[in-house]
Amino acid sequence: MHAAVNGVDLNYETAGEGTPLLWLHGFMGAGSDWRYIFNEPPAGFRLIAPDLRGHGASTNPSGEFTFRQAASDVLGLLDHLRIDRLRAIGVSGGGLTLLHIATLRPSLVEAMVVVSAPPYFPAQARAIQRQASAAMFGPVELDLMLKRHVGGREQLQQLLAHARGFADSFDDVNFTPPLLGTITADTLIVFGDRDPLYPVPLAFELYSAIPKSHLWVVPNGGHGPVFGERAPRFAETALSFLRGKWDK
Repeated sequence: MHAAVNGVDLNYETAGEGTPLLWLHGFMGAGSDWRYIFNEPPAGFRLIAPDLRGHGASTNPSGEFTFRQAASDVLGLLDHLRIDRLRAIGVSGGGLTLLHIATLRPSLVEAMVVVSAPPYFPAQARAIQRQASAAMFGPVELDLMLKRHVGGREQLQQLLAHARGFADSFDDVNFTPPLLGTITADTLIVFGDRDPLYPVPLAFELYSAIPKSHLWVVPNGGHGPVFGERAPRFAETALSFLRGKWDK
């Protein structure tokens, strides 16, 4: 399905029935990545999975990308779907988008799981961002990315150019403690303790600033430590949290 939002043709899919559950994929991912976590739509949820602007089958005529823009697009989609209350999962760049959503419209998000998303880009992440190229990926991963992005190599090159631009961007990802303090959602922060981009102390900064937050540091976990063999544990934990089963 598609929705015209902010000059972007935003591709999205929905699956299941129940409470709206927003899934926001990582940078250079796609909405369909939810299938790497859940074998089927989680029971009791209507899953909404957009491709962020310039990703997957979503367009990006402006040729620009910020996570704040992506958040604005998603808010437009949710208005289009007439959703005014939801729960959400955001991974990496999707987590940054979700932090923008939760600060731009706090009343929208009842509970959220934010995975590998920092309050700002540290120096070590900026050094990696400056080197972003297709050479960073193995052939299998590169082939997978080319298949998920309908624009092929040209689209992939544009995304990589955006990634390099993040290295010199300081306004878009700048979640200060006072701003994070406006978040009203029950929040589960998930970080890997071996993340090469974002060290664990950044997770504690989020945890200290977001009022109703919980912190899960994944032992020996890298960036986005919720896929592969860790997916079942993450799915169980995240859904338990989002269903309100944790002690408040």
